[in-house]
Amino acid sequence: MAALATQSIAQGLPIAPLLPGARLKPDREEMIPVPGGRAYVRINGDLAGPRPPIVMIHGGPGSSHWYFLNGTALADERAVILYDQLDSGRSDTPGDPANWHVPRFLAELEAIRAALKIARWHVLGASWGGTIALEYAATRPPSLASAIIQSPLVSTRLWMRDANRLRARMPAAIRRTLDACDQPGAADGPGCEAAMDAFYARHIRMFDPPAEIAAYKAAMPRSFSPDIYHHLWGWAEFSASGTLRDYDGTPLLAKLDGPRTLFVTGQHDEALPATIAGFARKVKGATFREVPDAAHSIMNDNPVAYVALLRDWMARHDG
Repeated sequence: MAALATQSIAQGLPIAPLLPGARLKPDREEMIPVPGGRAYVRINGDLAGPRPPIVMIHGGPGSSHWYFLNGTALADERAVILYDQLDSGRSDTPGDPANWHVPRFLAELEAIRAALKIARWHVLGASWGGTIALEYAATRPPSLASAIIQSPLVSTRLWMRDANRLRARMPAAIRRTLDACDQPGAADGPGCEAAMDAFYARHIRMFDPPAEIAAYKAAMPRSFSPDIYHHLWGWAEFSASGTLRDYDGTPLLAKLDGPRTLFVTGQHDEALPATIAGFARKVKGATFREVPDAAHSIMNDNPVAYVALLRDWMARHDG
């Protein structure tokens, strides 16, 4: 969960590519009223075009839309909608924990669809955004052309099981540091950032973002909101002490429209491919794809393969 939320970026990583056709500047941007405030929404491409648009839901909780920028290359064939959840990125920041619960985040997504007058759309959610996409798709809204559920939190119990398995594979010295840092208030202790970076370089983000995207991120008023992350998830990568600590969305799998559901994970993802493939098998007719040479931040690590996968998937489910 912290994968797309934290601000630590391992030093010395190779640089990810900027896709030809990626659009750093929006064609249109709005502050759209949602429950609790206004959400920042940016659009590239034509919402009135012949193909349903795609909306991309960021993770965290508390991250922002910047790491989806390579996905705007899809705007050559359909509109691409990126937005920041309330209290994140460029959205309003009321700072009220009463807004930080799953039903409100679902209502936020639907408020954006209604405000933009979108009849049908593809919904992609990554990490914590994958949780929102799962919850949304399970309601079978008539507006849903397809759901792309990427590296999702489906069960906190299983997420923690996998996180601990990956931590156990780290070198002993790093593992000891991670254990020491995995306590409330200890995440800023000696060596914690370096140990986290080592884990992140394996399973979170294998490449640093290209300079253009890094500059875009740096210019945002906030790219990560720790209060939301701490409230919903916890204090550190490997502990779930927040309100999602008992989250279990596995019963929702049976409610999905399988033929219109794509589960995605990265080859080296902290959302382990075997676990995500197992969720897909529980959904009759669902599709699972593993993106090679990518960790949790798939759109950053291997945007060429991911965008190609999305183009093919959506073209087959536009109708």
